[in-house]
Amino acid sequence: MTFFAIETLTKILYLIAAIFFIYGIKKMGHPESARKGNVISIVGMMIGILVVLFFPVQENGIAVHESREINFLIFFIIFSCLFIGGGIGYFSAMKVKLTAMPEMVSLFNGFGGSCSMLIGFGEMVNFFSVAETSISKVLISIAAIFIGSITFSGSIVAWAKLSGFLSGFGKSKFNFFKPVLLRVVSFLLLFFILLLAFFIIKGEFQSIEFHTLHLLMLFLVISILYGFFFVAPIGGGDMPVIISLLNSLSGIAACISGFLYDNQFIIIGGILVGASGVILTILMCQAMNRSLLNVIFGSFGSKQSRQQVQKNQNCQEINLSDLAMQLKYAQKVIIVPGYGLAVAQAQHVCNEIEKLLEESGVQVSYAIHPVAGRMPGHMNVLLAEAQISYDKLIELQQANEQFPDTDVVMVIGANDVVNPDAKENSSSPIFGMPVLEVKLAKKIVILKRSMASGYAGIDNPLFYQENSAMLFGDAKKSLEELKSAIREV
Repeated sequence: MTFFAIETLTKILYLIAAIFFIYGIKKMGHPESARKGNVISIVGMMIGILVVLFFPVQENGIAVHESREINFLIFFIIFSCLFIGGGIGYFSAMKVKLTAMPEMVSLFNGFGGSCSMLIGFGEMVNFFSVAETSISKVLISIAAIFIGSITFSGSIVAWAKLSGFLSGFGKSKFNFFKPVLLRVVSFLLLFFILLLAFFIIKGEFQSIEFHTLHLLMLFLVISILYGFFFVAPIGGGDMPVIISLLNSLSGIAACISGFLYDNQFIIIGGILVGASGVILTILMCQAMNRSLLNVIFGSFGSKQSRQQVQKNQNCQEINLSDLAMQLKYAQKVIIVPGYGLAVAQAQHVCNEIEKLLEESGVQVSYAIHPVAGRMPGHMNVLLAEAQISYDKLIELQQANEQFPDTDVVMVIGANDVVNPDAKENSSSPIFGMPVLEVKLAKKIVILKRSMASGYAGIDNPLFYQENSAMLFGDAKKSLEELKSAIREV
């Protein structure tokens, strides 16, 4: 087969793979077809990988690797890495809990960024031994290192925050830096990065030069540090937005890497990931009624924004028999799931209660806030895993229209997304953020372990309303007992 025939076939296969990607993403737009869309996208990725492996890179019609022994060794290494990495990924995905899904997504983003970072660094080192190197290739490599490094270290920080190892999320194990100091350091690092990039681009690439190579290594290290200082001051409450942003950056970094090799498949895949991440980031910001700059440089979710619990107010408690009676004889019930539901793994019990109530003629639905949980779509995934019908899930605006006509609202493990202060208290850190206005319902029951604050670290006046009552305890255990109580009514 001639070089031109191979090149044409390669482009056709890349186009097919891209079509699989786009169609797969379209299918992911609905929970009922999401699995199928995921499989379609996997097939597209496999086509792209096989094309790269079996149609080696060619220059002027001649394959770069002509030795069969070398090709065999390369194939052995690549397939070994594919099987090892694929095996680790498979078992990790199968074993991960839904509460740990945001952490896994953060790690995936980080791994994608690290690939682009290493590719850019490797290409820059190769440029030292090339007689002539285009300035465009150098700029692209520098961009791949910079964006890939931010994605890598930033994602690791996001993972550490979500896991509770860094300040700004839950109980901190390490709290070495203050948010203001972190931002100042990040600006200084960005200045040095731009300065280093200027000197590296101006450097000579005809041969390896000691100082230029070391400048490149310093550029890599500082870029990684910048990713840390970029994400570290951002509070835990903003993690859904940051995860979306890092996901977008991983796609942009991949797209840049594609330009290095003039590989249309990587470019298209990177554009799809980058664009979808940007759109999701914008939607997350709109759901919080904040700009991306405010998320990055603001203080929502950080320790500085935390308020003390209003100890002078008392909340009402409700027992299981009373709650079972109210639910059994209600006409309309709305359940508001939050991260506490995921932690307790109580989604299946929730589904069983839903079925019991529907047998008694009660209309049951679920109100989903866009930023509920620890990542975009966290609650949707949680409820889908429990086989809860997607038709029962209602979005924020629709839910707010229905709350005044709702007999009972059960808030399970949610806090900030139902906080009335977002609309009524201008001094609140979450003021202006659209929330589920559950306060308008006839009766509100909040299931929580304690009166502890949520992501934003602020008190919730909803707990002290006359039409609100608290049911303390583990969500799964409480719902199990509630299920038995409903059967006895």
